[in-house]
Amino acid sequence: MKNTTCSLLIIISLLQLMAPVNMEETLDSVMKKLKEALSRLEHPPSPVTKSLSCTSIKASGTLASCPPGMIATGCSCGFACGSWNVQNENICYCLCPIIDWTVARCCQLRK
Repeated sequence: MKNTTCSLLIIISLLQLMAPVNMEETLDSVMKKLKEALSRLEHPPSPVTKSLSCTSIKASGTLASCPPGMIATGCSCGFACGSWNVQNENICYCLCPIIDWTVARCCQLRK
C-alpha cells in the first residue's frame, strides 16, 4: 500500500511539472482525487448488496424454532422468565420451570 501511494505521488508530481497551469488549483483537485482513490483502495465497494431480514416466531411451551436458513438472534419467554439459551443456532429454549410461550427472533442475511 505504501509503495502504491508513493508511486502515485511521484507520478502526480511529474505530471504537474510538465503542465503549465494554475498550480494552486490543480494541486488541490489532484489531492482530492488522490484521497478519493486511496479511500476506494482501502474500502472497496461491495459488489453485492446484502440486507438483514428478521421475523419473530411464537410457540407455546419452552421451545420456538426458526425456519430453515434462519438463525435465532434472541429469545423471549412467558411468565417473565429471563433465562433462555439458543440451541443449534436456530432453537430458543426457555429455562424456567413454568413457561406458557416462547418467542424466537429469527434473522437471515440476504443478498
